[in-house]
Amino acid sequence: MIDDDKNGLHHLIEKEINSDDKILKPDFTQKSGRELLAFYLQTKFKQLLFYDSQEACPIFKEVKLDFAQKFSRRLISNPDKRIMIGITGESASGKSTICRAISDLIKSFDMPVTIHSTDNYFNDISDLIKKYGTFDALRDNGYDIDSPTSFQLDILKSDLKSISLGNDIYAPEYMPNGTGVSIPHSKFVPSNKIIIVEGMATMFDEIKDIFDIKVYVETELEVRRERFLRRAYTERNQDLDNAKKHWEYIIGAGEKYVQPAREFADVVLNGSTDIDYFRQLLEYIHTITNNFDED
Repeated sequence: MIDDDKNGLHHLIEKEINSDDKILKPDFTQKSGRELLAFYLQTKFKQLLFYDSQEACPIFKEVKLDFAQKFSRRLISNPDKRIMIGITGESASGKSTICRAISDLIKSFDMPVTIHSTDNYFNDISDLIKKYGTFDALRDNGYDIDSPTSFQLDILKSDLKSISLGNDIYAPEYMPNGTGVSIPHSKFVPSNKIIIVEGMATMFDEIKDIFDIKVYVETELEVRRERFLRRAYTERNQDLDNAKKHWEYIIGAGEKYVQPAREFADVVLNGSTDIDYFRQLLEYIHTITNNFDED
């Protein structure tokens, strides 16, 4: 069992860095070099899964048996394509927290990663909000904000395909101020080597097929409820009774539109895991993918 002080991963990281038994850095321009790297990463990933399984609160809840092999084949056959990672989960499951942890690592190691949100692709509903007075009144009159029909899925699909091929894009930007305004072509999104896209729309319809890695974040219902109400009350200054009403909507919408995505996920992550432990795990992954003998 791993010590509660979380020093175990730091120990593994230091062991990797100081090891005298590193593999010679493969020539990634050659298929044989990519095959060697794929075998190496599959081995390390299995070790990491075993290590995580010994944690009191592991981050990996489920991993598809063929995930590592399929992703390795993708790296070998098409190394120049951007690595597309889609992250979804129900409201307050921890998607944004996980993305912030990844962003922190990006800043620490200057990694070429882009983080993008499908929330930018909500339809412009400003006219409807003007008609009904408020977003809450619009919702109470039956508008289903989390339905796939409430997203600009055609634009999302086109943008993600473009960015996966190395093209920078200007995405729409949905204003989170209650006006329901969506500004087209206003948010610059660079096409870096790794593209992480979070939000419920990542697994809708044909959108999910764009991603090389599909991640589902899962958290206990009561934990999500507490997070949602605290965020609504303290961060968004919402009336508590209305926040509870919106939570009831979110429960139904999550069952209908988000939970089916779990079936397609390559990896199911535990959104209740200690975020510091998750950051250490990311640091370990960075270490094993960049720690080669250069001689």
